[in-house]
Amino acid sequence: MALMLQISQHRALVASLVLSALMLGCKKSDSTGDGGATGGRQFLSMGTAPVGGAFPVVGGAIAEVLNEHKGTVDWKVQAKGTKGSQENIRRLQQAELELALSNAAISYFAARGEAGWDKVYDIRAIATLAPNVALFIARADSGIQSIADLKGKRVITGPAGAGFQQFVEPILAEHGVAWDEITSLNATQSGAVDQLGDGAADAAFLGGAVPTGSITQAASTFDVTYIPFDESARQKLIEKYAFFHPATIPGGTYKGLDNDFLGLNVGSMHLITAASQSDELIYEVTKSIWENRAEIASKHPAGKAINEKNVARNTGIEYHPGAIKFYEEVGVLEAAEKPAAEEAPAADAPAEAPAAAE
Repeated sequence: MALMLQISQHRALVASLVLSALMLGCKKSDSTGDGGATGGRQFLSMGTAPVGGAFPVVGGAIAEVLNEHKGTVDWKVQAKGTKGSQENIRRLQQAELELALSNAAISYFAARGEAGWDKVYDIRAIATLAPNVALFIARADSGIQSIADLKGKRVITGPAGAGFQQFVEPILAEHGVAWDEITSLNATQSGAVDQLGDGAADAAFLGGAVPTGSITQAASTFDVTYIPFDESARQKLIEKYAFFHPATIPGGTYKGLDNDFLGLNVGSMHLITAASQSDELIYEVTKSIWENRAEIASKHPAGKAINEKNVARNTGIEYHPGAIKFYEEVGVLEAAEKPAAEEAPAADAPAEAPAAAE
């Protein structure tokens, strides 16, 4: 009887040890870890924007390439549709997203808790992507010849909730126009062209990659005035705000634009993350994006902006330490720190990139 009891107890002990080992093994295999090589599969959600703009397409291209080219981290990246930059930043802070696309101007103010943001958001940049070259246009018969002439006018300043005010307002202010001195209207870029055409709006702020489809559409529908930036004001904006960069639109790009237009990149699309993400994870993400940038560009032209002069460009947002470590290793930071020249955006950039401001 005693012998049978000992055997029973021994079997129970073995079963308990086996069960514990199995549970430990399951725990290890299911763990998301901290982004290190010893962790299990890590699921990374990347916030983009509503369907119809560049963010979802670019985010999808980056996610595909990351999933095809993993580093030391066994990750699974999923691009998720969101309402755009502002929601993405909030969800990064709440740890609901690991990666996100945003407009650099919107990120700039979020990181400082300014321009309507309720607090400082602890976000970091990973890579600067496609430029967002935008300007005011009006019908040629409107009489509007300068940005100062927009006082008292109905001006389309972007889709509702897109956050365009965060870069349009500084432009107006530098030209002596307060935000409350215009009637701000909301519309998509194609909707803006319709409203200009039927007289429901006096001017519109449009842009993205060059050429921008909405501006091409407007110029083919009615005679357009390309409202110039005052050069002194343009230079002051570039000096004051790190997200503004000079950008020249070549003459002939649009119907009626005979000479080069001295414009602005008003906030590039960029990939961001939370400051709390592990250095190793962001290092590996940055490395994979850089080493496979040609593949990203083959899926979407915005990938062409992943180059030595642009990918680590200063837009006023700190880069994540993991990204900095990689860029230092490949010498990208040195190229990015050189003074920016007056750029002429690539003509083969994606036409839908107005969504760079999403």
